[in-house]
Amino acid sequence: MKTILWATLTANGNYARSTPAHPPRPEALADFATQVGAASNFIVGRQTFQEFQSQPQRSATDAGAVFAQADVVVVSRSAELKGPAVVTSPQAALAYLRERGHATALLAGGERLHNAFLAEGLVDELCLNFAPTFEDEGLRLRLPPGGFERLQLLDSRALGGGVWQLRYAFVRA
Repeated sequence: MKTILWATLTANGNYARSTPAHPPRPEALADFATQVGAASNFIVGRQTFQEFQSQPQRSATDAGAVFAQADVVVVSRSAELKGPAVVTSPQAALAYLRERGHATALLAGGERLHNAFLAEGLVDELCLNFAPTFEDEGLRLRLPPGGFERLQLLDSRALGGGVWQLRYAFVRA
């Protein structure tokens, strides 16, 4: 199964905030809806899922209809949620989607979820959007201490509004 980590970063490399005060760029959100439509699924952490649900303006968009048709998997050690499948680990999330017949898994975030998949070497591709914003310390995508991975650029394109997308594959021997 191919696993794609999708994230929006700021110009200084931080994981972009997604709050009512700092909403996601519409270009990035539209691209996410496209990616979800192509994969027919997404994996998300509990906190990110709950934050997404609490912002009704998002569910009222066309993207909300795409999300409603997707298999949503929430990774959480403790949460019981109505609607999405809830699993306790990255491996369990991938196993669930494999059992449902998916060939690709889309990782939607947040930071802890992305870093857990990266730490276990479960990510095949990165789909990174760079927003024209600059933030303080922020959150980061990272490998465990001593980790190093080579990447191959697959594609780059403008999404509009100053947002650029870079797609990379991990180069593994």
